Amino acid sequence: MPIINRVAEFAEEIAAWRRHIHENPELGYEEHQTAAFVAEKLKSFGVDEIVTGIGRTGVVAVIKGRKTTSGKVVGMRADMDALPLHEATDVAYKSKTPGKMHACGHDGHTAMLLGAAKYLAETRNFDGTAVMIFQPAEEGGGGGLAMCEDGLMERFGIQEVYGMHNMPGIPLGAFAIRSGPTMAAADRFDFIVEGKGGHAARPHDCIDPVVASAQLVLALQTIASRGVDPLDSVVVSVCDVKAGDAYNVIPQTAHLRGTVRTLKAETRLYTEKRIKDIAAGIALATGTRITVDYQLGYPVTVNHPDQTDFAAKVAAGIAGAGQVDRSIEPLMGAEDFSYMLEERPGAFIFIGNGDTAGVHNPGYDFNDNAIPMGVSYWVKVAETAMAA
Repeated sequence: MPIINRVAEFAEEIAAWRRHIHENPELGYEEHQTAAFVAEKLKSFGVDEIVTGIGRTGVVAVIKGRKTTSGKVVGMRADMDALPLHEATDVAYKSKTPGKMHACGHDGHTAMLLGAAKYLAETRNFDGTAVMIFQPAEEGGGGGLAMCEDGLMERFGIQEVYGMHNMPGIPLGAFAIRSGPTMAAADRFDFIVEGKGGHAARPHDCIDPVVASAQLVLALQTIASRGVDPLDSVVVSVCDVKAGDAYNVIPQTAHLRGTVRTLKAETRLYTEKRIKDIAAGIALATGTRITVDYQLGYPVTVNHPDQTDFAAKVAAGIAGAGQVDRSIEPLMGAEDFSYMLEERPGAFIFIGNGDTAGVHNPGYDFNDNAIPMGVSYWVKVAETAMAA
């Protein structure tokens, strides 16, 4: 079950779609042109149903097999949104919109799922219904949750759902997957540290929020080093600190922001509590007032065992068993496909992008040579899960 010949025949056409999307990037919930492009292509393929506006700017296509007696319904998802970055490549199809670019490969994901839709609509060699999900706003907007809240799973009767993401560093032609926690939950926090400002030469007349902030940053690191099992995973990163704008003025307030990444629900709850407790303790010790705004973000992406095994076997049938890593280490990045996996069993797999710049890098570009492999994977997910 290698790369499908018919897919290889129109791989260049799919690459052209990908490059068009790349040239015209849109941020989360702004994917109006992209959604229209997707819907137009789907219509030309002759799919059975196209629904727009799910999750605000999402698109869903329904393709029925030659038979539907099995009653099986399988969902396959691609994300469509770009990132607020200024592209630093010199490719001919470089972003036409300054400050926006496809730096995570969602252009490639969308194009590959469109390619699979084209093939499946032509052949329909399966017994059941394939639901192609084109999701908005993965990059922090929670488009996966928005689609679920719009009744995605119930409306289309989806029983299993699968996702795929490119991965720089994984060789071209290879796949990687794991069962269980695969990508982290991503939460964020804001601290406002309020003190008493004054002249830097008279610190005894002040309550210094900068000193309190420094203690806070260091104390937060004890959560991972002293509060969580060393075999567990937690990241607490303070990424933004702002306080004052003069050499000789102790400011009145400081503002700190950061992120928390965890792979277990209990660790997630523990970390939130410890952050709040540490802030209260530092406030008491320094005489400051520290307010904490802690916001839960994407949950852990958890692959279901049976569907993970199925996805790995499908990938191995295309790439070869030696080209599928079934025990990739969990990633501390986050993914809102997690919401769909909370609603239905499924699996999220990584496809190699080769030795390229990393995602979220202004020099990144999706590797079009991965297209035949990715489209073949999607086709075989449908045809194998709903074998005629």
